[in-house]
Amino acid sequence: MAEAARRDFLVWLADLRRASPLTVEAYGADIGGFLGFLTRHLGAEPDLPALGALRLADLRAWLAEDASAGRGNATRARRLAAVRSFFRWLARQRGVSNPQLRLLATPRARKPLPRPLAVAQALSVAGEIGEMSDAAAPAARDVALFTLLYGCGLRIAEALALDVGDAPLPGDTAPLRVTGKGAKQRLVPVLPVVRAAMAAWLRLHPRPQAEAPLFLGVRGGRLDPAVAQRTLRGFRRLNGLPEHATPHALRHSFATHLLAAGGDLRTIQELLGHASLSTTQRYTSVDTARLMEVWRQTHPRA
Repeated sequence: MAEAARRDFLVWLADLRRASPLTVEAYGADIGGFLGFLTRHLGAEPDLPALGALRLADLRAWLAEDASAGRGNATRARRLAAVRSFFRWLARQRGVSNPQLRLLATPRARKPLPRPLAVAQALSVAGEIGEMSDAAAPAARDVALFTLLYGCGLRIAEALALDVGDAPLPGDTAPLRVTGKGAKQRLVPVLPVVRAAMAAWLRLHPRPQAEAPLFLGVRGGRLDPAVAQRTLRGFRRLNGLPEHATPHALRHSFATHLLAAGGDLRTIQELLGHASLSTTQRYTSVDTARLMEVWRQTHPRA
């Protein structure tokens, strides 16, 4: 019967594939749920020939029942992946195959909406993050870094890849050249406050040569992203900021605040370096959600 094959598959998964106990448990539950549905759907516990004879409509009915039970696309996609792994094992070990699984579309999980900070929160990070350090140089470095992230909308990896020669300084009006994903370059305008923070940091930079990393760690190498994330984590806990206050949230804040102030999507797309406008359009949902929340909190009849 199919249940015996499920148990054998889990043993194979644990012993030969060296899967973790949690993985084995999750696969067992997902495949068990699938077989339980088939028992109800077919009117009897399925055997191996019944698994091989399943129609595309049967498989879709299983996913539809999961959806009606409130399971999201990500959960259903995970359960489908477990069942596909089980059927691949059945084909190799038991000679049972079902081509209908290849025709079944994987539920597509919705990407979560960006979670920006409020304007005051983003400004406090950029302006006050230096308070996390007792030494002048690390404090100036952190202010320059987080001011850059919020002021220019950079990814943390893009900022940490900059060299001293790339630093935007006062008196220079040239945009910052940023190398993003896929080695794609873009030009980003730089606010005077970013240039001022950068100049303050470079006055204390221990290696001001043009080819040196712009943001240094304690050992003199390029700053590790984990160090920047840890610094902001400590700052947000001391200052009561939300848990989603991360370096990347400053990039989300940059885009959301531009959009709220009237910026157009095409321009914001170019500033962020998004390959697709659909990626940038997620920020319109964020802005709509923010407006609805303000309405709910302030309208006398809401």
